[in-house]
Amino acid sequence: MVYKVTDIVQKDGDWYVAKCLENSVASQGKTVEEAIANLKEALELYYEDISSDIVEPRQTFVTTLEVTV
Repeated sequence: MVYKVTDIVQKDGDWYVAKCLENSVASQGKTVEEAIANLKEALELYYEDISSDIVEPRQTFVTTLEVTV
């Protein structure tokens, strides 16, 4: 089974943190590429452990928001 997910990568100190928006699985790495590779491995383990009939595909919208304080 192939799952298509949306992820975000942010720099946090010396690390890059990659997080999947659909299920909140996260990982990190010293580079963007390493963080994404580690997230991919974590997602493979996550989806391996759950039944495919309980995963419902969702449409995800990503946008930016400006907040004035």
